[in-house]
Amino acid sequence: MDLYLLNRGSRKVEIAKAKTIQGDVTQPDIASVLKEHRWDVLVDWIAFTEDDIERDIRLFRRKTKQYVFISSASIYQKPPSRPVITESTPLYNPFWEYSRNKIACEERLNRSYRDEDFPITIVRPSLTYDTVIPVAIGGWTEYTIIDRMKRGKQIIVHGDGTSLWTVTHAEDFAKGFVGLLGHQQAIGQAFHITSDEILTWNQIYRAVADAAGCEASIVHIPSDFIAHCEPSLKGTLLGDKAVSVIFDNTKIKRFVPDFRATIPFAQGIKRTLAWFEADPGRQIVRKETNEMMDRILQSYGHSRSKS
Repeated sequence: MDLYLLNRGSRKVEIAKAKTIQGDVTQPDIASVLKEHRWDVLVDWIAFTEDDIERDIRLFRRKTKQYVFISSASIYQKPPSRPVITESTPLYNPFWEYSRNKIACEERLNRSYRDEDFPITIVRPSLTYDTVIPVAIGGWTEYTIIDRMKRGKQIIVHGDGTSLWTVTHAEDFAKGFVGLLGHQQAIGQAFHITSDEILTWNQIYRAVADAAGCEASIVHIPSDFIAHCEPSLKGTLLGDKAVSVIFDNTKIKRFVPDFRATIPFAQGIKRTLAWFEADPGRQIVRKETNEMMDRILQSYGHSRSKS
């Protein structure tokens, strides 16, 4: 497999055995940068709007045998009418613009497949991690949630912590993903790729605390209260993590029979924290995030004392 990366070159990142094409896909000169190239498979990880898709169709029409769009499992119906999610679950998310934009991207790609045989495959990851901390508030590229746990400060878990969720390690995701590349029967199809491990959010946060070698001082706060206090969290909570989802991976296993997720979250998160702790520069604690969490906790405490 020959891997090419289209990269702006603004960060020095070396990926073994990858060939780099320096260029910015958002700039007008990109067509000339790519004009000599043809690919068996092309994957766009950073298309978020319908305009991005229109650009890709113009750029890569007749230049690839398979165009893979990285969508999102957050596009599935919220709240779901059925807790088990399949690829045929309706696409509907009134809470999160990000998800609605991904739906619009998929709709445009499906039209391009029907109308001009543009060779699409759609992939819908859910909460996928490796060098990020997959919690609802205070994690991802930050170390804030771990710092709070280690200092014995309260952390927020949305709802009562018993809603069900699936967290997928990137290495497990890759097993299903790579199996779709160049797969002729995957053209025109959509897939989600997740672990089969189902956890409550309480279990997720406790696994994070265990990996950090400390106890979690959890305060459960209703998701709508959190979103009211901090509107920026409305999409990721009410439009995603606040509702229980159970992913049925039958379809990806049918197309990629070797796919099986084997990294349980309790193991994977230890690897993630080891990565953060190997370099103090990765342990970013944001003052703004701490202040936001303290503000929500304080507001909730006042609300409860008045009731």
